[in-house]
Amino acid sequence: MKLGHTIIPHIYILPSLSLPTHSRTRLCQPSPNNLNLSFPVSRKRAIRSMSDSIETGAETQVERRSLYPPIEPYNDGILKVSDTHTLYWEQSGNPDGHAVVFLHGGPGGGTSPNNRRFFDPVFYRIVLFDQRGAGKSTPHACLEENTTWDLVNDIEKLRQHLKIPEWLVFGGSWGSTLALAYSQSHPDKVTGLVLRGIFMLRKKEIDWFYEGGAAAIYPDAWEEFRDLIPENERGSLVDAYHKRLNSDNLETQYAAARAWTKWEMRTAHLLPNDGNIQKAEDDKFSLAFARIENHYFVNKAFFTSDAYLLENIDKIRHIKTTIVQGRYDVVCPMMSAWDLHKAWPEADLKIVGDCGHSANEPGIAAELVVANEKMKAFLG
Repeated sequence: MKLGHTIIPHIYILPSLSLPTHSRTRLCQPSPNNLNLSFPVSRKRAIRSMSDSIETGAETQVERRSLYPPIEPYNDGILKVSDTHTLYWEQSGNPDGHAVVFLHGGPGGGTSPNNRRFFDPVFYRIVLFDQRGAGKSTPHACLEENTTWDLVNDIEKLRQHLKIPEWLVFGGSWGSTLALAYSQSHPDKVTGLVLRGIFMLRKKEIDWFYEGGAAAIYPDAWEEFRDLIPENERGSLVDAYHKRLNSDNLETQYAAARAWTKWEMRTAHLLPNDGNIQKAEDDKFSLAFARIENHYFVNKAFFTSDAYLLENIDKIRHIKTTIVQGRYDVVCPMMSAWDLHKAWPEADLKIVGDCGHSANEPGIAAELVVANEKMKAFLG
């Protein structure tokens, strides 16, 4: 936390206002000289108009709302975190910039190159890594020694390995769960939090999405997810899928993983996104995504109580935080962001009026960029 700043709570209920990305030039070592981020006068006026109408009374006037151009990592590596697990990590942006760590969702979702684009590569030293069993980390889809607290310890090991004294923590969906757990365990290492699509892994959240609540909105997609399971096992679909995702038969695992993943991908956007839905057909991706998610859900995130993250908010109340939440998020419904806001009114809550769950929806992406831009003024 920076001294001399007063944290003032805000709630912003936002229409989704976004602009197309100006440039898609690929970069390696960004600098003010090779980032072509200038805007035509008409676009500057349009952005300023949107910013002023939304951010009046806030700490910083922010103009940029579009994703940054694609960049490549300037280095990457593999970190051995246990006798079983190794993690893939990468760094992009400014090696001398303020560090930010991106915590991906799932658990089991892994990172992608697009994740780098939420951050100003001149200001930020951008750290991405794949959590245990996900993405390029090994062993793939492994559940052994794979708990929330293992991941919290991994984040610390990575921070120390990269010789980073403290960093901004950015996470959405499961990434918000992990960001809260990490910051509550190591508040002195966190300079700020940007959270999206709040998920605290409480029973009512799991029941909503996996035991029939969200079926009221997506009955067609729900029936396909449900019908993989025989009627006599539908008392708990999470448990029934657990049995199949841990079957000795690999084809049984794949079939369950595809159905589990497709259900989430079909509901993650307010408007259907065919590219996202197709990810469910990638057996390697869907197996890690479904097995690891289900493993954490069956084990209640390895928390000691249902409201563990809410009960420990006092540990991080002082940390500057922005919460971005889609009004029509079906995967992680707004009740969770609202519960977090009520327990933590010091954090800024931004409600995007025409978006669902995905960070890649234009309105959500725009507000995440804005949050990171505002953090630049705070972090100096």
